[in-house]
Amino acid sequence: MAKATLVSSAKCFEGLQKVYRHMSEELKCEMNFSLYLPPQAAERKCPVLYWLSGLTCTERNFIDKSGFQRYAAKHGIIVVGPDTSPRGCNIEGEEESWDFGTGAGFFIDATEEKWKTNYRMYSYVTKELPALINQEFPNSGKCGISGHSMGGHGALTVALKNPGKYGSVSAFSPISNPSVGLWGQKALTGYIGADRNSWTDWDATLLAKTYSGPEMEILIDQPQSSYYSSPLHKNPQKVPHNKNRHQWYNLPEQNRLYKCEASYP
Repeated sequence: MAKATLVSSAKCFEGLQKVYRHMSEELKCEMNFSLYLPPQAAERKCPVLYWLSGLTCTERNFIDKSGFQRYAAKHGIIVVGPDTSPRGCNIEGEEESWDFGTGAGFFIDATEEKWKTNYRMYSYVTKELPALINQEFPNSGKCGISGHSMGGHGALTVALKNPGKYGSVSAFSPISNPSVGLWGQKALTGYIGADRNSWTDWDATLLAKTYSGPEMEILIDQPQSSYYSSPLHKNPQKVPHNKNRHQWYNLPEQNRLYKCEASYP
């Protein structure tokens, strides 16, 4: 496994906000990821929260716009944020639209011939990146996962496909039923194929219906006013109950952009 190379580092709330680069075996390209080390990490091993960002984002959006570092420093949490897709793979069409290809990997493993070599974001965030973090950054072995929009979809599907792995699971304005939304349908058709039966493994709503693992508590923040919701989703974005407990926080008069995300409780 290739070691991570430091790209940048800055003092932030007595901890360190860093960005690293490494060569990904899963994605066959160089990848950046952000990593916040809280001040407690200098003295003890800390748990890790994996944050998955939304469409068009890089590893920088969350660290520059959300202000999470204040709370990670307070509670002693390492926060790791991968990029949202492979980059620079020179695949025909990957730069043609903002909601598919570059910046829109959807945290799935593509099976369509054109994309399957590089677009393996699910395996990257569940296997390769955690292995790298465990190898190079002392942590307690406890981890959680969260995300926003496309990244919320990723957090939910990753947790549901890996029962018991994550001690906390949350999503902010997630694309939780991509099979019925235009963004999700475009991504699933392009990466997985036109057979809707093959989409089940990448749709949190469908995965929750058949979930049989240990009881899981999921926190979903779904703004009442979502800037993109009406034209894109035919059904309410809700993960059904099945051996899970769900808590909802509706945030009136807010949308799914980062100025709303910064007001996370």
